[in-house]
Amino acid sequence: MRELKSVEEKILDRTLYLIGKDGSCNISIRAIAKEANVNVSAINYYFRTKEEMLRQAKELYIVNTQSITAILSEELEEEEKLITACNEVMEYIIRYPGITVLLKDAKEKEDDTSQKILKVSDEMSHGINQLLSKVLKEDNLNHYKRMIFWSAINYPVENNGINQFSTSIIEDREDRISYIKHLLWMLKDKK
Repeated sequence: MRELKSVEEKILDRTLYLIGKDGSCNISIRAIAKEANVNVSAINYYFRTKEEMLRQAKELYIVNTQSITAILSEELEEEEKLITACNEVMEYIIRYPGITVLLKDAKEKEDDTSQKILKVSDEMSHGINQLLSKVLKEDNLNHYKRMIFWSAINYPVENNGINQFSTSIIEDREDRISYIKHLLWMLKDKK
């Protein structure tokens, strides 16, 4: 995941965070400025318009999603690639709880940025699904197993603190990796 290096990136980071927190892409400039700990004038200086700022926040989502997809072509064992990519997905959802909001928003719009969001999200999901099939040694992955897998990756993060389970599992990198390994172990056929 891309690290923040400037005030501009901090503003984009906090915009993505607030989209998730509020469940909407309609975030006020003042709320973003307060969350990013900058003046409203800084937002105007870097982005000129709210629409441009939202477009760039969506571009940050695209870059981060592509970085997760890139893990799938690294020189690692297949299971290690899958675990690493899924850990990044979970970490990304923790940092930016609004990715589902961005995806829903993108499905409702036909602009270029929305189409890119859908494309990179589909590419990432497709790559992870292919890798999951290989790791589970199933040429035609059972759609129930795929649903269980994706639910187990997304649910604990998106519902953090709602249900009674230890949040350390998702907050600590090593615990997340152990969780993903255990999930894969449970999904493997024990014939």
